[in-house]
Amino acid sequence: MKGKIAHTHLGNIEYAVIGTGIPVVFLHGGHSNCYETLSHKGFDLEKFLLITPSRPGYGKTPVKGNQTPFKSAALIAELLRSLSLDQVIVYGISAGGPTAIALAAKYPNQVSKLILASAVTRKWLDKNEKTYKTAQILFHPRIEGFTWGLVRFFSRTFPKAIAKNFFRQFSKHSTYELEKKDVKELISAMLHYTSGYGFLNDIDQILPEDIITKVKCPTLIVHSENDNSVSIEHAQHAHKMIENSTLEILQNEWGHLFWIGADSKEPISKIKKFVCAK
Repeated sequence: MKGKIAHTHLGNIEYAVIGTGIPVVFLHGGHSNCYETLSHKGFDLEKFLLITPSRPGYGKTPVKGNQTPFKSAALIAELLRSLSLDQVIVYGISAGGPTAIALAAKYPNQVSKLILASAVTRKWLDKNEKTYKTAQILFHPRIEGFTWGLVRFFSRTFPKAIAKNFFRQFSKHSTYELEKKDVKELISAMLHYTSGYGFLNDIDQILPEDIITKVKCPTLIVHSENDNSVSIEHAQHAHKMIENSTLEILQNEWGHLFWIGADSKEPISKIKKFVCAK
C-alpha cells in the first residue's frame, strides 16, 4: 500500500487506498498515519474500498491550518470530493474520534454510517495530569523521532519486553500471557509509528459538546472496559449524546487495541455486521 498526496483547495493531504467496493474512511489514532492497517481486519478487499488519510500533523499532511477537528474534517471532506466519493462509512479510532464525529456532524450527506472504536469523544487529557506532561516531552516534534527510534530498536531485539510494556499502556487487564502472534502484530503495527506534530495537537483537541448531538447517521460504538488509554466514559458519553447509536462494551484482554488477541474476533464480527447491514 503506497501513500499518495491529494492537492485540494484547503491544502495537501496524504492518503492510501486499497480494495474495491463500498468506501470506508479510517481516521487513525495517535502516532499513526495512512499506513495503518490493524483496523482493516475483517474487511473483504473485494467488497470494500479502504481509504486511510494521514490526519493533520501525521505523515505528509501538514498540521498548520488544520489544528481543530472541524478543520481536519473539512480537509478530509475535500479529499473525498477529489476521489469522487459521494458517501462513505467513517471509522474513527482512538484520537481520530473527534475528527470522525466532526465529519459525521458537519457533512451528514457524505457520511452514511459512523464507527467509533476505542474513540476519544470529549476532552481527553487534563494538562495537569502526568500522562499529558510526559507526552509533551516524549512526543515533542524535536524528540519523537528519537523516542520511536528507540522503540523500534528494542522491538527488534526484545520484542516481547516491548510488547509487555505497551500492553500496560493499552489494557487494565492484570494477568496476561502474550502470545507470539499478538506480539508480532503489535510490533508490526508500531514499525510505522511516528508522532510528528500530530499527537501534541491531538491531546489539546476540544470538541464542543453540542457537535456530537448533531450526528444523525447510524453509529456503532465499540469500546473495552479494560481500555487503559481512553476511558470507557468516552463511549458512554457518545452513546448518550448520539441518538441513533449502539454501544458494544468489550471485556477483551488487549483493552484499547481490541483488534489484537484471540477475543478480537467478536468486535471485528460486530463491526462487519454493522457495515454490511442495509
